[in-house]
Amino acid sequence: MPQLDDRAATRRLLDRFGFGPRPGELDTLAAGGFAAACEHVLAQTPDTTPLPDLGAEPAPVGGKQKASTAERKQRQKTLRQQQVAAAQWWLDRMAGTASALPERLTWFWHGHFATSVQKVHSAHLMLRQNQSFRSMGGGDFTPLAKAMIVDPAMLVWLDGEQNKVGAANENLAREFMELFTLGVDRYTETDVREAARALTGWTVNRTTGVASLVPKRHDNGSKTVLGITGNLDADGFVDIVLNRPDSPRFVAGRMWFRLVSATPPPADALDRLVAGYGPQRSIGGLLRAVLAEPAFRDPATTLVKQPVEWAVGLMRVLGVQPSKLPVTQLEAGLRGLGQVPFEPPSVGGWPAAQSWLTTSAGLARLHLAQLIAEHADVAHVTTAAAAGQALGVDTWSQRSTAALAGIQGAQLVAMAACAPEYVVSQ
Repeated sequence: MPQLDDRAATRRLLDRFGFGPRPGELDTLAAGGFAAACEHVLAQTPDTTPLPDLGAEPAPVGGKQKASTAERKQRQKTLRQQQVAAAQWWLDRMAGTASALPERLTWFWHGHFATSVQKVHSAHLMLRQNQSFRSMGGGDFTPLAKAMIVDPAMLVWLDGEQNKVGAANENLAREFMELFTLGVDRYTETDVREAARALTGWTVNRTTGVASLVPKRHDNGSKTVLGITGNLDADGFVDIVLNRPDSPRFVAGRMWFRLVSATPPPADALDRLVAGYGPQRSIGGLLRAVLAEPAFRDPATTLVKQPVEWAVGLMRVLGVQPSKLPVTQLEAGLRGLGQVPFEPPSVGGWPAAQSWLTTSAGLARLHLAQLIAEHADVAHVTTAAAAGQALGVDTWSQRSTAALAGIQGAQLVAMAACAPEYVVSQ
């Protein structure tokens, strides 16, 4: 199959394993060759930017003494302000970090173990989960999976708190197998019921944000999950699931789907990805295997950028800090595109590929691109070639070149950012 040259492959690397280049980054890395660029990116570790100080989470209202309407409204207002601040902090981090791979993996796991603040109602719990993705997302999958099965935000999101002996709630057990570790039709309804019993007893202290096992709520009876019998708990359940041969193939397939192509990998490629993942379930090994696949450098292997990836990449290459933009306009832009951090639409996460290329999304994309470009130093950009240089796009199609003719400055850059050559990761 044809292969991208080193510069184009490096650009793809920065897009897929990060959020695109910062000014000058593509030239610097491409000069050393694709192999060296891969090693540079894979060596990145999370930066040490502290979590934001959101202030205290407002105390729950109600209880024995009914809260007033004003008290309820104030609590909702505070929770909303904290949610916006958390999303703004994360966007700043994605757009500004020199270590883009850990942040891209944090974004990947947020879509994989999809959890929404719309039900969790706590930016604090969402940020705690976010930090778990960041600190563990590039290591081995086992510790990450075991952390997520008892993660406070996840327990609230999938009703794990309601799961107790004698009244098992099956939501977390089902989704953990189907969406997080195994895939569809890889378990039975009996497995779900038995797994739910293994996960009984976990509660979340909303004051401290800590999850803990309450022994009297846990089912200590014998359970059989996927053919394995014992007095299973959360850790034991995860071990059983991850030991299934379907699990590494599922995890590798999901990584491929988000970083390489919406088309599943051929059987031989999937075998190589699973070998890279290995018995240690190494995410780093899996990433190396992805980069080694010829398909990663195939010009035909394109991906439509998710809205956050597109917007962050644009701010990143133009040197625009998200928190310097009008917060209501930035959020409205992302919401118009259908993707706001910490708000996946369901436990299945966000869609991919052509679903982001609707007519309404195109208009919202242009408005957001204009907002970003107006806050960038782009007055000197007066030609399509100059816009390509600013955005890291080497060539434009005849159609895009024609569309970009006769405009300049922020409007030219905004239009260029909405062209297929930038919206689609080439």
